[in-house]
Amino acid sequence: MIRVVLADDEVMIRAGVRAVLAVDPEIEVVAEAGDGRTAIDLVQRFRPDVAVLDIRMPGTDGIRAMAEIRRTVPGTGVVVLTTFGDDDHILRALSGGAGGFLVKSGEPEELIAGVRAVAEGAAYLPPTIAARVIAHLAATGAGGATDRRAAARRQVATLTDREREVLALLTLGLANGQIARRLSVAEGTVKAHVSSILARLGVPNRAAAAVTAHEAGLTTP
Repeated sequence: MIRVVLADDEVMIRAGVRAVLAVDPEIEVVAEAGDGRTAIDLVQRFRPDVAVLDIRMPGTDGIRAMAEIRRTVPGTGVVVLTTFGDDDHILRALSGGAGGFLVKSGEPEELIAGVRAVAEGAAYLPPTIAARVIAHLAATGAGGATDRRAAARRQVATLTDREREVLALLTLGLANGQIARRLSVAEGTVKAHVSSILARLGVPNRAAAAVTAHEAGLTTP
C-alpha cells in the first residue's frame, strides 16, 4: 500500500485529488492538511511514502514544507502540485529535491502515475512541465534556448551508450526495477548508472536529469 499525506489549502482541490487517488486500490490518503506547517507535522507523524503538496499555501508554503520534509523524513518522496503561473516555484522545487510535478488541470491518470513513480523512488516530470522549465530558464537569462540545448547535448554526450538508454527511460518516470527489466540488467546496475548520470550531468536529482534529457532532445529507445 502506498501511503499519502495530501496538503492543499483549497478544500475542493483536496477532495478532487483524494477521489482520484481512491481509484487506485493500492494508494491510501492517510492524512490531509490545509497548510504547509500542518503537512510537515502530519508527515513526521505518519511517515508516508509520498507527500503531495500544493506549491502555494498560506503560512508555510509547499516549497518550505518540502525542504523540512526532505530534511526530517528523507524516506518520504514529494510530489508538487502546480498551476500554470508557478514557473519560478517549479524551479525552486526542482532544485529542492521534489520527485514529481503535477499540473492541477492535468489528467487524473497523471496524478496516479506520479504518486506511484515517486513512491518507487523514480521521478515524474510530464513533458508539459519540462517544456515550461526549459522555456522559463531561457527567458530568465539562464542561457538562450539554443545555447541551453547545445549545452544539454554536450552534457548528454559525456554519458555512455547504456547511460543514455537509462536516462531516456528515466524521463518516462520509471523506477530502477522497471528500467532493469526493460534493459534486462540487474537493478543494482541501474542504480549505479543513475548515480553516474546525476554526477556527469551535474544535477541534484532524477527530475532535473529529465529536464536535461528533454533539452538535449533525448528520445526513449
